Amino acid sequence: MSIKNKMRKFINYLKESWVELTKKVTWPTWSKLQNSAVLVLVATFILAVVVFVMDFAFQHLMEFIYAL
Repeated sequence: MSIKNKMRKFINYLKESWVELTKKVTWPTWSKLQNSAVLVLVATFILAVVVFVMDFAFQHLMEFIYAL
């Protein structure tokens, strides 16, 4: 395969990608995007708290066991 042919294929790929991104993809509204971001932040915070509580409990459990 020649370099010219590879370049044509690559340029065609870029053009098709651009068409797909601009014409075929359904982008969320700004409001939906903000709601999703807030949901992700809240879920991340809750997960971090759960991991912290588990770590804290396990640390104290191990300290209790080692003190025996």
